[in-house]
Amino acid sequence: MRAEWLDALLRIVSPVLDALEEGRLKEKLPLGFHPQRADYAPLEAFGRSLTGLAPWLEADTADLDAEEAAAQARLREKALRCLDVATDPASPDRMLFDEGGQPLVDAAFLSHGLLRAQKALAAPLDGRVRQNLAEALRATRQIVPGPTNWLLFSAMAEAGLYLLGEDWDRLRVLSALRSFEGWYVGDGTYGDGAAFHWDYYNSYVIHPMQVDLTALFAPELPEAAALCGRVKARAARYAQVLERLIAPDGSYPLIGRSICYRFGAFHLLSQAALEGFLMPPLTPASVRCALTAVLRRVMSAPGLFDAEGFLRPGVYGYQPELAEEYINTGSLYLCTALFLPLGLSPRHAFWSGGDEAWTGLRAWRGETACIDHAQD
Repeated sequence: MRAEWLDALLRIVSPVLDALEEGRLKEKLPLGFHPQRADYAPLEAFGRSLTGLAPWLEADTADLDAEEAAAQARLREKALRCLDVATDPASPDRMLFDEGGQPLVDAAFLSHGLLRAQKALAAPLDGRVRQNLAEALRATRQIVPGPTNWLLFSAMAEAGLYLLGEDWDRLRVLSALRSFEGWYVGDGTYGDGAAFHWDYYNSYVIHPMQVDLTALFAPELPEAAALCGRVKARAARYAQVLERLIAPDGSYPLIGRSICYRFGAFHLLSQAALEGFLMPPLTPASVRCALTAVLRRVMSAPGLFDAEGFLRPGVYGYQPELAEEYINTGSLYLCTALFLPLGLSPRHAFWSGGDEAWTGLRAWRGETACIDHAQD
């Protein structure tokens, strides 16, 4: 099953990384879909690919078999070269970080990748690339985030600077954490701003970034340290909810905006498995089986990829009508967030445990299933 996951991840990200390594992503990435967003698409594709790929790049090579270790070594080097090409002012694929609003979003996803692969990606950067990347992240400061999940993007860009050993802005981090503390609506769920939204943004962005930001900055900011336990407990509850949304056939409710991020809707559930905060009755093996059902359902759809291997908009195959005006080809690569558990050792219970039915499968087979209860 692990090999199936890895094959799917590499099938998704390889066209992006291969083209970028050659300095040809802007040339090769399909930009005709919502062409008004074309300037932003390369950074979206790359930053979001790193978000999901990073934990596998960070995995302990000694735990992997020879074939997987060799693939990991190749992708580590490729990702480092891509960071160079994406931020070098002389590169034909130097990405846009300082115009419009969108670059703040995907600088944050790129920074989240650095956070998840500090040894594999952040530490090995040479001085020139490190400086170029820092300049790119600093350039996003001119983009003013609104009172929504965008505050977390601003905070995550500062996290990237922190990881690079650069000066970082405490106020941008604390502003995001304080705002979401005020926007908590209960039972593991935050408003996206003052209002509640029926969508997957608690999983796409809000919980994953809050959990990692509070953990990263706990040694630096007492306020972040004080929030760590509460933030993680709320995230664990929301992960429970996500698991219950997975139907016996691997389908899930198509609720709210950005549904074309496909199984990126389960970003938080994958992160809870990776970081070890699954709450009973969830087990690593049952979550693996649930996420595998989703993976197989989505990957089985005809029309998921174009002729060059790039993702196409939709949920089950090609459904461009489901894409909002801000969605372009690059946006779709947030689906890689499903693959975070590849950062776990093959010996971890997530991968080594026997198959277990998830809640939806057990209940709809008439088997014993646990009652669900709201939590504070």
